[in-house]
Amino acid sequence: MSAAEPSLAERLATVQSSVDDAVREAGRPSGEVTTIVVTKFHPASLVRALFDLGVRHVGENRQQEASEKSAELSHLALDWHFIGQLQSKKTRSVLAFASTIHSLDRLSLVSALGAALDNGARASASRPGIDAFIQLNLTDDAGRGGVRPQELSALAEAVVAVPAITLRGLMAVAPVGEDPRRAFARVREARDLLLPIAPGATDLSMGMSGDFREAVLEGATHLRIGTAITGNRPTPG
Repeated sequence: MSAAEPSLAERLATVQSSVDDAVREAGRPSGEVTTIVVTKFHPASLVRALFDLGVRHVGENRQQEASEKSAELSHLALDWHFIGQLQSKKTRSVLAFASTIHSLDRLSLVSALGAALDNGARASASRPGIDAFIQLNLTDDAGRGGVRPQELSALAEAVVAVPAITLRGLMAVAPVGEDPRRAFARVREARDLLLPIAPGATDLSMGMSGDFREAVLEGATHLRIGTAITGNRPTPG
């Protein structure tokens, strides 16, 4: 007889324990790392169950799906993080629910966000502005999301010129086939290019289900963890 699959609560507890272990291994203060549970393709009922288990940070990467879930769960005190590629025409929709955007990757998107914020896109939110991370592209594929390190300074200058956007730091995904710790070390090093422009942009959003330990060891402050907590994603309709 096969063993029963771990429950949502058990998976969450296992990941939380592993994150705590990595924080101790890195010699970092307890509570310095925020775990964002990525709920892509999962129903609002799972997000509600996560809330009941103490989760307060939820990540989504599809605007329509996130808008629907956040509207259904608007009575819950959740911080919604938008972690996917964002089309400029959908900025107002994302600003309606997200507390943080993790994927600033081009000047046109910064301009669209600034215009939407100036026009009161977050009039009903608890704060008028938005937190944001610049996404760094760690590959040689220009078609992937994110900016190359040599483009980082120019984009950062554009972000800090928009008062309603608080630049928190950098976001990145470790490339397939590269040692994740080495990849995350490159993100940490790239932050040195950012700090002269935005001294408060010290956060690093990096690390997912398969590599969050390495991310914590290289200074991650925000982890984006999906299947290790939620289980396999349902097939999208």
